[in-house]
Amino acid sequence: MATVEGEELDGAPVPPSNGVMNELLHVGQDDAMQDQMEEFLGPRAEYDEEEEERKYYRRKRLGVIKNVLAASFGALIVYSVYMGLLQMQLILHYDMTYREVKYSNLGLENIDRKMLMGINVTPIVGLLYTPILIRFLGTKWMMFLASGIYALFVSTNYWERYYTLVPSAVAIGAVILPLWASLGQYITRMAQQYYEYVNYKEEHVQAQKKPPRGACHRYVIVFQSVFYIIFHLSFVFAEFPMLFVLNGYLQDNSHVLHGVKTCGANITGLIPGFNTTVLTSLPRSMLLIQVESVLMGFAFLAMMIFLVLCGPAYRPTEEIDLRSIGWGNIFQLPFKHLRDYRLRLLCPFFIYSGFEVLFAVNGFSLSYGVCVLGLKKLWLLIGVYGLSCSVFSSLSLCLLRLPRWLCLAVGAAVHVLLLAVLLALPLRPNHPGYLGPLLVISVLWGLGTALNKTGISTLLGMLYAEEKERLDFVFTIYHWWQAIAIFVVYLWSGLPMRAKLAILLATLLLACYCYWLMERRLAKKDPYRLPRIPRPRHKVKGYRYLEEDNSDESDSEESEEEEVEKQDSPGPGRREPTCHRRRREDTSVGEGEREEREGG
Repeated sequence: MATVEGEELDGAPVPPSNGVMNELLHVGQDDAMQDQMEEFLGPRAEYDEEEEERKYYRRKRLGVIKNVLAASFGALIVYSVYMGLLQMQLILHYDMTYREVKYSNLGLENIDRKMLMGINVTPIVGLLYTPILIRFLGTKWMMFLASGIYALFVSTNYWERYYTLVPSAVAIGAVILPLWASLGQYITRMAQQYYEYVNYKEEHVQAQKKPPRGACHRYVIVFQSVFYIIFHLSFVFAEFPMLFVLNGYLQDNSHVLHGVKTCGANITGLIPGFNTTVLTSLPRSMLLIQVESVLMGFAFLAMMIFLVLCGPAYRPTEEIDLRSIGWGNIFQLPFKHLRDYRLRLLCPFFIYSGFEVLFAVNGFSLSYGVCVLGLKKLWLLIGVYGLSCSVFSSLSLCLLRLPRWLCLAVGAAVHVLLLAVLLALPLRPNHPGYLGPLLVISVLWGLGTALNKTGISTLLGMLYAEEKERLDFVFTIYHWWQAIAIFVVYLWSGLPMRAKLAILLATLLLACYCYWLMERRLAKKDPYRLPRIPRPRHKVKGYRYLEEDNSDESDSEESEEEEVEKQDSPGPGRREPTCHRRRREDTSVGEGEREEREGG
């Protein structure tokens, strides 16, 4: 007799069939799967939105610090390679035996003069194209391109000819101004970004509006100090080829200073009577190729640092807006910014900043250092000067607590004292006993240079930190006046040393007076005139271009149309009604279509 499913057989329960068993098992699995889906799709209890946001902006701040360090080390490597190679090249080409044996019919002295002319003269026209290059290529790509030009200069030394050295020197002169304007703008922009990432919860940061005046100043001070602490070490590393390679081939002081009669403030030119043969033997060609190959490798390393480690200075939309104000306006705005009395009164300090660095590595190091101590001590004087600049650049961090004029004032006071000492210091050629006093002067001159460089860059960042669309124009003007000063130093090489020191002293005193006048006018709150930066008008979807606008109008002079737009637009904290927004968008689209039909 067949048993019914589920009935007991001989007192034992009969298990259900497989289908019913599977249905009973799936009941628990479905419940577990549903719980897992709810846990995955529903709000997670352990997720903290504020904590994730805080971690995100902490990574952003670390990225900004990485960008500052990368730009600083990139500039350090570029100028270490450039100055080290140029110094070694000029010393080798100065030796008459080297010229006659290596390139008897080439005329290396004439090539060197033209090469220095290309480096020093070409930056004078840089004011015409520097803002255009920066806005077209972007700040990061301008630094990368400029470092590539320096690498090109290193590569031309493998084949020393007129058609290799002179064009590469002209190319370096053409990118000096864009490189330094980009570096100054980049460091200041990183300070702005760091402020935004620290205060990301502030309303003006979320709305991408200008920060309150003075909000970014502490970050500008810190980042500019870090940049110059690292960069000034380039004077130290630039002496490595001289110290480790060339010093073993140099003649003794009794030979190279045999015809020198006087030194210091009493001479005319650099070192009259200096011997035309300074090498005991000629360096092997393979040794020079090895040195140039090492320098070439470091030049490529600097390019990779700028390319890989340096992040963009602006958001992509901001980069488009910076370019879309029109090339004509970009060309005119550097000249119009000179109407700002702050920049006009700082121009003497810009000029002196170019004078004093070239005097330290050229006039003082040769007419005082080499003339008294010999050519073998040149690396020591410049190395101590660079190390002093690097160490004392940290003193600008005192501006976090002290007034901003203190940095420039102390640096100027130190240089005034040293110029008076150099005018009165009696020196004799080939006198090693003066090593101590000359090293002290190098250290103190480095102190003044450090305070001058960091002080000017920090001051410009503090004055224009809130105007991020003006930074390229401001730093272009600064380094253009420096280029003018470097050109003047190149021209005055044949003047008496007393005349050079007098020009330095007069320029410094004029710069101090003009700076005092600027601070006084700012304290009295005299209005300064800034040219109006045209705003991009976006009329066609996917394309941004500028409507005709008057860039000569000051920011404080707003047109009636802008006032009406401000009245019609919703204020901060209010949201524009959806119907009004749609109506305005439809109107703008209709105007764009009508203009396209008329243009067709």
